[in-house]
Amino acid sequence: MASNDMKISIIEKSLDQVSADLLVLPFSSSSLKKEAEDVLVALGFDVQVLKDFKADAGEVVILYGEGKQNKASRIALLGLGEGKTLDDWRKASVSIASKAVEMKLEQVAVDCFGIEALAAQTGQTTATLAAALVEGCSVGSYRFDRLKSGKLDKKKSDGKSKGIAELLLRVDAELSEDVEKGAAEGKIVASCQKMARDLVNLPGNYLQADDISKAAVESGKKHGYDVTVLHKKQIESLGMGGLLAVNQGSFYPPTFTVLDYKPEGKAKLVVALVGKGVTFDSGGISLKPSENMGEMKSDMSGAASVLGTVEAASRLGLPLHVIGFIPATDNMPSGTALKPGDVITTYSGITVEVGNTDAEGRLILADALTYAKEKYKPDVIIDLATLTGACIVALGYPVAGLFSNNDKLADEIFQAGQQSGEKVWRMPLWDVYDEQIKSDVADVNNTGGRGAGSITAAKFLEKFIDSHKNWAHIDIAGPSFLPKAGGKVSGGTGFGVSLLVELLKKWS
Repeated sequence: MASNDMKISIIEKSLDQVSADLLVLPFSSSSLKKEAEDVLVALGFDVQVLKDFKADAGEVVILYGEGKQNKASRIALLGLGEGKTLDDWRKASVSIASKAVEMKLEQVAVDCFGIEALAAQTGQTTATLAAALVEGCSVGSYRFDRLKSGKLDKKKSDGKSKGIAELLLRVDAELSEDVEKGAAEGKIVASCQKMARDLVNLPGNYLQADDISKAAVESGKKHGYDVTVLHKKQIESLGMGGLLAVNQGSFYPPTFTVLDYKPEGKAKLVVALVGKGVTFDSGGISLKPSENMGEMKSDMSGAASVLGTVEAASRLGLPLHVIGFIPATDNMPSGTALKPGDVITTYSGITVEVGNTDAEGRLILADALTYAKEKYKPDVIIDLATLTGACIVALGYPVAGLFSNNDKLADEIFQAGQQSGEKVWRMPLWDVYDEQIKSDVADVNNTGGRGAGSITAAKFLEKFIDSHKNWAHIDIAGPSFLPKAGGKVSGGTGFGVSLLVELLKKWS
């Protein structure tokens, strides 16, 4: 059973009557001092077990009792740190789910009786904490193993599922409605995030432009929004020179997918979301170094997150008109590939000198941004893209770069990042950087040299929004894909789904 099939049940039993593979008791550093001893004694444990537990955020200690005074097979002490931030609560949720999956435990019960006090301490609602718990458990229990045959795994499979099958939330009767509502919302966002992660983790031979379109069509049919797919002939007749240029070296045709969610009744805002869909980026003729090139299957993370966000907006029934735009292709070297020095004409009519064929994402986004502005006249345009390695140099892996021509929009996205845990940091878009992308032979060059690489990329995109006053570009190169590191689950993160859903909810 995959983590998005996780069943969520709200229970109101006394602690000793909770039957599960794992009963989780969350403690902050202050509740550890005040309440932990009484709780454990009541469940039949010796208080000595608390000696090694500090309640640091995400800390887990597993207890095995005699089972005389409790029905759960195992008890876990879960640390919440000081219990004052949503980030600590989220970290704890991810940590406990990860531990449960490691131990192959299918039924996990979390004692949420302290959720009201925690809400007061963190300044959140109980529904928000419930949603964050469910999202965190989904993130922590996620594993991408659909391409494993299992043929080399000599340890006999015991038939147990790979994820948490059921999450039981033990709550006070008065709060059960709020918690249930929050958990249901969290489950939707978690499932859309999981879909995005699955797409990002599929290698290039399993995911072409056409497959991204098919995933969108399937999602639209299932969740009630319109999807239009433009194929190569239509893209040619529109004159989308950026997308066609990047696709020149490919064996596979490009697609341009428009996902259109309209709410029932009048929409409060029209929001355009543009996602970069480069299914594999070799760099083209400006070939990338071979080391870790396999991670370039993640160059369509922006597209995956836009798809996840539009689906979430539809499933949550948000009162906004949300349109997703996904230009998709791979970027390959071949005899027909785009060459450094070539000049192309984009959909907007602006000509671009190609300084480097590895700066391809901005070429396909250029066409999509112009198309979104022209055809839909949105109130807001936001694009998400794994655009530059320079952004990872600037901000590392955990944080995305934010560029915007509107202070209010930039602040709203920043706040949504603080709330959702998908953090962004704003960088400048000053005109002084325009100098770097001037071209002698065309309107603009697609690269601006080594310095300020993520800023010059954003300045390039700005030329294609046709003076729209409410645009933001989010460079997710760092947080969208975690490189292999000791013990951590590597791969696609689905970064952007929680962030954008949080933003759209605020505007609702």
